[in-house]
Amino acid sequence: MSEVTKTTNNTKEPARKAKVESYDIARSDETLHLATDLAKFIKDNKLSTTVQGKEFVNVEGWQYAGSRLGIVPIVDHVINVSTETELKYQAKVTLFDLRSGHTVGAGFAVCSNKENGKKFYQEFAIMSMAQTRAIGKAYRNILAWIIRAAGYEPTPAEEMDYGNNTPEVKAPVVAQTAADAPAPAVAAEAPAPAMKAVPAEQPTAPAVTYASAAQKEEIIRLLNHPVITRQEKTKMLLNINRLDEERATQAIAKLKKAIDDRENGESAAA
Repeated sequence: MSEVTKTTNNTKEPARKAKVESYDIARSDETLHLATDLAKFIKDNKLSTTVQGKEFVNVEGWQYAGSRLGIVPIVDHVINVSTETELKYQAKVTLFDLRSGHTVGAGFAVCSNKENGKKFYQEFAIMSMAQTRAIGKAYRNILAWIIRAAGYEPTPAEEMDYGNNTPEVKAPVVAQTAADAPAPAVAAEAPAPAMKAVPAEQPTAPAVTYASAAQKEEIIRLLNHPVITRQEKTKMLLNINRLDEERATQAIAKLKKAIDDRENGESAAA
């Protein structure tokens, strides 16, 4: 039935409202609907972390909110700022609006093995967490109020990792009596010096040069071409931050060829 309303027993009933596929951040009524949808999505998929009785949304929840608004994260750079005593990475992420074709936000973040619980993290994990935090931070800068409207704290859960300041529990001091006092130690021969373990040499992983911001913006520009299908666009956007320079160059060339072939094919058919 194509009519907006249908008639039953001489009464008019409104047709069911179409499900919203995407929202516009400039429209407050739409973003409030997004907050309701977001609250359900986060709860159903367990995308929040409880810290001291408060609920903080994981980065996947922030990405979901951004995707419903057509805003995707682009990793601009990840810089190794380590020292001799600390393993540390800094990342910068910008947010790209697929509708307008402009950058609409940015976020910086760092991760270090000096943080609580990260003493034994491998280098790739420190680098990855810096990127994850930067994505959450970038979204937080423009979408914090939507997360708050959904009923959650407006800080990404990944930023709370370093706030785990649980006090150390010390054993209670018990007064000793003379009978409980330990017997005096008997002099013994000095132990032989312990042998120091020599760590085995580990191969150094080759450095990976990720795709530049200019390459990513070019890929997104090409993906917005009308002949590129929605499925192709989604697949590429999900993997865009994993591309190195060589693969990004190949992706750009393939997109240009696909656009050229499809446009020429349509022209020939016409």
